[in-house]
This record gives sequence, structure tokens and C-alpha cells, in this order.
Amino acid sequence: MKEPGYITAASVAHQHGSVEDIDAAAADSQLAGVEQLLEAPHVTEAFVLQTCNRAERYVVSDDPEAGRAALQAAMPDEVDSTVRTLGHEESLRHLLRVAAGLESLVPGEDQILGQVRDAYEDARHVDGLGPVLEEAVTKAIHVGERARTETAINEGVVSLGSAAVELAERERDLEAATALVIGAGEIGTLAAKAVDARSDVAHLYVANRTVPHAEHVTSIVDVAASAIGLDDVASVVDRADLVVSATGSADPIVEPAAFETTGDTVVIDIGQPRDIPPIVDEQPGTDVFDLDDLEAVTAETRANREAAAARVEDIVEDELAHLLTRYKRTRADDVISTMYESAERVKAREVEQALGSLDLDDEEREVVEAMADSLVNQLLAAPTKSLRDAAEADDWATIDTALALFDPDFGETEFPPSVADVDADVPDRFSRLVDADD
Repeated sequence: MKEPGYITAASVAHQHGSVEDIDAAAADSQLAGVEQLLEAPHVTEAFVLQTCNRAERYVVSDDPEAGRAALQAAMPDEVDSTVRTLGHEESLRHLLRVAAGLESLVPGEDQILGQVRDAYEDARHVDGLGPVLEEAVTKAIHVGERARTETAINEGVVSLGSAAVELAERERDLEAATALVIGAGEIGTLAAKAVDARSDVAHLYVANRTVPHAEHVTSIVDVAASAIGLDDVASVVDRADLVVSATGSADPIVEPAAFETTGDTVVIDIGQPRDIPPIVDEQPGTDVFDLDDLEAVTAETRANREAAAARVEDIVEDELAHLLTRYKRTRADDVISTMYESAERVKAREVEQALGSLDLDDEEREVVEAMADSLVNQLLAAPTKSLRDAAEADDWATIDTALALFDPDFGETEFPPSVADVDADVPDRFSRLVDADD
């Protein structure tokens, strides 16, 4: 059984895969990922969401098997064991949960909502969104907004940046320390703000490929701060007590040699892919932590948010029910519209032929046309109700059958000879009918 506009998703996320798995599953960019999926047979819409914690692809196809095939082709073989493939309703529920923060490493974190918005714009930019995913993603954004305004899901440690600083505080005394944040994007900015708000560091360095962006970050914190370029990172690493790296660079930002004389240093790498080579952890006095290590930090926050999460779950299920109902009504209305259009073409043709055989004035013609309209409406009333009931009950077989019966080319097919051709007595019959109505 095929369901028109069937959504299928594939997800590699922190719950089931490592940082390396997520990195391997990611496309070169969200834009490139959408374009690749749109080239697959039978895929009509596509959406790609890639963050530090997840690499996810969503497609719309006329057949779930075609959707699964497109997703499988897009994912590398080495991540097969960590890929979750989701069906239509499960995909929608998952997307809503992601935007609400229920699937995040830090439950309720605010960054994911902005990342969903960015992915939405990327997909729109390459015409990846059609009526199905457009509605799904905008609904997800709405759910994310409701979760954060109607519940306490985002109170406490709400970003990877703040979680990273909390982890660092557990490992080292940061009083009068020197901190280095590499990356001036959203997560890097949040990390810098967390350093400013949660610790007593003496100086903060913010490094970025584009120095003016780093200068902007230093301007919004109260701690003494300096902006530097990536070329100067190695010299600052040597005297840093805390390094938080959060870039999107495809290559390591800092070479292992830069950490050889750093002494006691906490390095937290939340870049995707990794900014710091794992071998740095073997340097004496240097402890490297990554996204997987932040799980322990966020466990306490997760426990504190259980009550809020339960409320968010209710919001997700409520909005999901509305979304599914809207899809069903839209699909039923499409079929009903096709049915009426087909019937209208037949009615118009038959009425035109019949009236051409009759000598009626305008008033009499209106009576005949009204009778034809009434017949169509009465004949299609029961099928209309049945189709709406079928949509509500997920009876797509009935809807597919109706589509086949009332094909858009229905009015162009050959029909039996019209009543005016087979019955020469038609003019008299219509005359008697009109007289009776008078």
C-alpha cells in the first residue's frame, strides 16, 4: 500500500552513534545533502539537519521503499549500524521532538531550534521543501517555540557551551585562569558567554578565522578578552588553562605539538568534526574531552527537567495529531476535488449535448442545468463522506482506488454514446420534465 507524500528519515545521533559516526554520516553541507537527495528517483522533497549531535536526512516520496533506498544511498556504509530509519509518522514525531529539545544532548537546549531554522532556509534555497516538508518543518519550529515559552525545559544548563564550562570547572580550578575559545559561531559565542558568567577566569581569548567576528564576541563579555586569528592559536594554547574548541572546520585547528608544553590544561572539543586530534589526550597534564564526555554533565540537568519534558511530550503529541489530521484532510480534499472536477466535465459535456437537442428558453435551460448539478452533488455526497472517513482512518487503499477511478484524464476518455444519441425521444422527455416543473 502506498501513501502519497510519504516521509522517510535517516538519523545518526548522539544516542546511537559516536562523534566519529556523526561526522562520517554528515554531507559536505546541508545544501549539498538536500541537492543529492533530490536527484534520487521518486524523491520530491528533501530536508537535511546537521549539528554537533546529529546528521539527519528526510525525504518525501510516493513510495516508502523509494525513500529508504534514497537515504541508504546517501549514507556511507561504515555507519550502517548506527543509522535509525524512520517511517512516516515516526519521522514527523522525531522532527518535532528534535526541535523541542527532547532529543538533544542537553535537553531543551536553545541552539537546536535555531539550527532547525537554518536547515529550513538551506532546504528552501535549493527548492527542497514542498507542501509536505514545508508544513512538517514549520510545525516543528512552532513546537520548539511552544516548548520554550510554555515550559521550563530550557532552564539550567541549556547549551553545549555552558555544559563544556561546567565540565571544565569539575576538572580544574578556573580562578585567575586563562581561557581560549576557538570559534566565534553560535556555540563558540555561547561558550565564551558561559566562561564569562560561570567562572572567574582572568583572561579570555577568542580565536576565529575572521578576526572581526572574534572581536564581536569579546565585546559582549565582561571578562578581560582579546580577539586573535587562527594563526595565533598555537602561541595562546601554550599558556591556556582551558581550551574550548567549537568550529566547523574540516581539518584539525590545532596540531598536537602545540600542547607539548602546556602543563595542566583542560581541552573540550565540541567541534564537528573534531578540532583537536585525540592523540593530544596523551600529553602529560592535558585532558581532552569531547561530545561524548558531556553526557555525564548533562545527566543532572536532564533529571531536573523531567517534569518539564513530560509537558513538552504532551505538546509534541498534540501538535503531531493536528499535523497528521491536516495531512489527511488535505489528501482527502485533493481526491474529492479531482472527483468533482471529473464529474463536472462529464456533466458539462452531457448537458451541452442535451441542450443542443432541445429548444428551451433561458429559464428552462437553468432548470435543466440545476437538475444536473443536483444529480452530481447527490451522487457524490456518499463517496465524499467515504473518502474523508478513509483519510481519517489511514485507509490509503481506498483513496488510491478513488484516484484511479477519477483520474484527471477521466473526462477525456471514451464514453458510451450520449443519451441524446440513443434516444430520439429526448426532446419530448425534457419538454415534459420542464412542463412538470412549471
